Amino acid sequence: MRKWISISVMTVFVCMALASSVIAQEPKSIDADKALTLLKEGNARFVEMDLRHLNQTERMREETAAEGQKPFTVILACSDSRVPVEIIFDRGIGDIFVARVAGNVAMDASVIGSIEYAAQVLKTPLLVVLGHTECGAVKAGISGTPTSGGVRDIQKKIEPIATGVKTAQPELTDHALTDVVVRANAIQAKEDILSQSEGLSRMVKEGKLKAMVAVYDLRTGKVEWLGE
Repeated sequence: MRKWISISVMTVFVCMALASSVIAQEPKSIDADKALTLLKEGNARFVEMDLRHLNQTERMREETAAEGQKPFTVILACSDSRVPVEIIFDRGIGDIFVARVAGNVAMDASVIGSIEYAAQVLKTPLLVVLGHTECGAVKAGISGTPTSGGVRDIQKKIEPIATGVKTAQPELTDHALTDVVVRANAIQAKEDILSQSEGLSRMVKEGKLKAMVAVYDLRTGKVEWLGE
C-alpha cells in the first residue's frame, strides 16, 4: 500500500514538472488566436481566484534574462493601480509586454513606439487596448472641468469622445455614461494606434498582428472582449 502511494505521489510530481515545462514554452511560438485564448483562460482563473501564477518562477526569470523576452501579447492599459495586467490574466515573467498611461490613451510617440517595438521587433502577434470601469481619466474627460499640467493633455484627448457619446446618447448619466465612454475611449485608442503607425496598420492588414479592444471590470475582475 505504501509503495503504491509513493508511486502515485511521484507520478503527480512528474506530471506537474512536465506541465511546468510546457507552460514555460508557451510564449515562444504561438499565433494571435492562441495568445487570446491564453489571456481568456488566465482571466477566467483570476475571476475564480484559481490562480496558477504561470511563469512566475526562478527558471523563467533566469531564462528571460539570458535569452531575452518573447512576449505573446502587447497590451496598452491604464496606469490605474487596480488594473495589474499580468495578475488579472494570471501570467508571469516575459509573457506580456505592457504599455501603461492614464486613460489608456495613444496620445504620443512614446506610446506608439512602445507598441511598435513589441509588435515589430519582439513579434508579438496580439495587440490589446485594455480600458477599465470607473476610469478616473475618463471621468475627468466627461466632467469637462479643466485639470492642470500633463493631466490636462490626457483629459483633452478624452473630452471629444465623451462629448460624442453625450450627443449620441443624451439619456445616459453617471455609471452608465462612464461605462459607454470607457468603451468608446478604448476603441478610439486602437484606431489612433493604427492610424498613427503605418507599420502596425500594415501588419494588421497582412495578418501578422491582431488588434483587440477589451474592458476590465474592477468589481468582478472579468475582462469583456468588445466586438466578439
